[in-house]
Amino acid sequence: MAAESLLARLEAISRERPDRVLRLCGSLPPLEAEGSPETCELVIYRGFSSSTTHPTAFDPDAPVLPPGAVFDQADLLEGPLNPAAEQVLVAAVSPERFAEPEAWL
Repeated sequence: MAAESLLARLEAISRERPDRVLRLCGSLPPLEAEGSPETCELVIYRGFSSSTTHPTAFDPDAPVLPPGAVFDQADLLEGPLNPAAEQVLVAAVSPERFAEPEAWL
Protein backbone atom coordinates (compact mmCIF):
# COMPACT_ATOMS: atom_id res chain seq x y z
CA MET A 1 0.00 0.00 0.00
CA ALA A 2 1.43 3.41 -0.94
CA ALA A 3 2.36 5.69 1.96
CA GLU A 4 -0.25 8.30 0.98
CA SER A 5 -3.16 5.86 0.81
CA LEU A 6 -2.04 4.05 3.97
CA LEU A 7 -1.80 7.39 5.76
CA ALA A 8 -5.33 8.34 4.69
CA ARG A 9 -6.63 4.98 5.94
CA LEU A 10 -4.85 5.34 9.29
CA GLU A 11 -6.15 8.88 9.76
CA ALA A 12 -9.72 7.70 9.10
CA ILE A 13 -9.41 4.92 11.67
CA SER A 14 -7.87 7.25 14.24
CA ARG A 15 -10.96 9.51 14.16
CA GLU A 16 -12.85 6.67 15.83
CA ARG A 17 -10.10 5.99 18.39
CA PRO A 18 -9.39 9.21 20.36
CA ASP A 19 -7.78 7.03 23.03
CA ARG A 20 -4.93 6.01 20.66
CA VAL A 21 -1.95 7.70 19.02
CA LEU A 22 -0.08 6.03 16.18
CA ARG A 23 3.59 6.91 15.69
CA LEU A 24 5.14 6.08 12.32
CA CYS A 25 8.89 6.03 11.73
CA GLY A 26 10.54 5.91 8.36
CA SER A 27 12.42 7.96 5.82
CA LEU A 28 11.95 10.75 3.31
CA PRO A 29 13.66 10.77 -0.07
CA PRO A 30 16.93 12.73 -0.21
CA LEU A 31 16.67 16.40 -1.17
CA GLU A 32 19.67 16.09 -3.47
CA ALA A 33 20.29 13.39 -6.08
CA GLU A 34 23.39 12.15 -4.24
CA GLY A 35 22.06 12.67 -0.71
CA SER A 36 20.92 10.04 1.72
CA PRO A 37 17.33 9.55 2.91
CA GLU A 38 16.25 11.56 5.96
CA THR A 39 14.75 9.89 9.01
CA CYS A 40 11.21 11.04 9.78
CA GLU A 41 8.56 10.53 12.42
CA LEU A 42 4.84 11.16 12.11
CA VAL A 43 2.11 10.94 14.74
CA ILE A 44 -1.55 10.37 13.95
CA TYR A 45 -4.20 11.43 16.46
CA ARG A 46 -7.93 12.04 16.04
CA GLY A 47 -7.74 11.97 12.26
CA PHE A 48 -4.76 14.29 11.82
CA SER A 49 -1.12 13.63 11.00
CA SER A 50 1.73 15.75 12.20
CA SER A 51 5.43 15.40 11.61
CA THR A 52 7.63 15.60 14.68
CA THR A 53 10.82 15.84 12.63
CA HIS A 54 9.99 18.10 9.66
CA PRO A 55 7.92 21.25 9.16
CA THR A 56 4.41 20.80 7.78
CA ALA A 57 1.96 23.16 6.12
CA PHE A 58 -0.65 24.89 8.26
CA ASP A 59 -3.33 23.78 5.78
CA PRO A 60 -4.80 20.45 7.03
CA ASP A 61 -5.69 19.54 3.42
CA ALA A 62 -2.06 19.83 2.26
CA PRO A 63 -0.11 16.55 2.11
CA VAL A 64 2.09 15.97 5.15
CA LEU A 65 4.51 13.79 3.20
CA PRO A 66 6.53 14.40 0.06
CA PRO A 67 6.28 11.77 -2.67
CA GLY A 68 8.54 8.82 -1.98
CA ALA A 69 8.14 8.76 1.81
CA VAL A 70 8.42 5.30 3.32
CA PHE A 71 7.32 4.14 6.77
CA ASP A 72 8.73 0.88 8.07
CA GLN A 73 7.78 0.92 11.74
CA ALA A 74 4.74 1.84 13.83
CA ASP A 75 4.04 2.12 17.55
CA LEU A 76 0.55 2.29 19.02
CA LEU A 77 0.40 4.53 22.06
CA GLU A 78 -2.27 5.33 24.61
CA GLY A 79 -3.78 8.73 23.90
CA PRO A 80 -3.80 11.52 24.47
CA LEU A 81 -0.02 11.46 24.28
CA ASN A 82 1.95 12.43 27.36
CA PRO A 83 5.65 12.55 26.38
CA ALA A 84 6.70 12.45 30.05
CA ALA A 85 4.80 9.20 30.66
CA GLU A 86 4.39 7.56 27.26
CA GLN A 87 2.42 4.30 27.33
CA VAL A 88 3.33 2.03 24.42
CA LEU A 89 0.63 -0.57 23.69
CA VAL A 90 2.22 -2.16 20.60
CA ALA A 91 5.83 -1.48 19.60
CA ALA A 92 7.90 -1.72 16.44
CA VAL A 93 5.52 -3.41 13.98
CA SER A 94 4.71 -2.85 10.33
CA PRO A 95 2.44 0.19 9.75
CA GLU A 96 0.20 -1.97 7.54
CA ARG A 97 -0.82 -3.88 10.66
CA PHE A 98 -2.93 -0.86 11.72
CA ALA A 99 -4.82 -0.58 8.41
CA GLU A 100 -7.74 -2.41 10.07
CA PRO A 101 -9.66 -0.91 13.02
CA GLU A 102 -9.40 -4.12 15.07
CA ALA A 103 -5.62 -3.66 15.37
CA TRP A 104 -6.08 -0.44 17.33
CA LEU A 105 -7.16 -2.53 20.37
